[in-house]
Amino acid sequence: MTTNMHTIDRTVRAVVAVGLLLAWAFGWISGTLALVLAAVALVFLVTSGVGFCPLYRILGVSTCAVAGPKRGSRPSP
Repeated sequence: MTTNMHTIDRTVRAVVAVGLLLAWAFGWISGTLALVLAAVALVFLVTSGVGFCPLYRILGVSTCAVAGPKRGSRPSP
């Protein structure tokens, strides 16, 4: 399992997850919506913790920085 999430992506997911869990804890959301959003929050926390998103793998997406040529370096012929 290779990392396919950038640090910013992981941080945003964690912040959103904590926000959703706090909204549930304070009673701002309830019922079925609260259960669905709590499940989403838990998935966000797990994926941000491990740095791997299975949906990204299925879709062929990666938010990791791509290693390319350094600035100022000449391209190889």
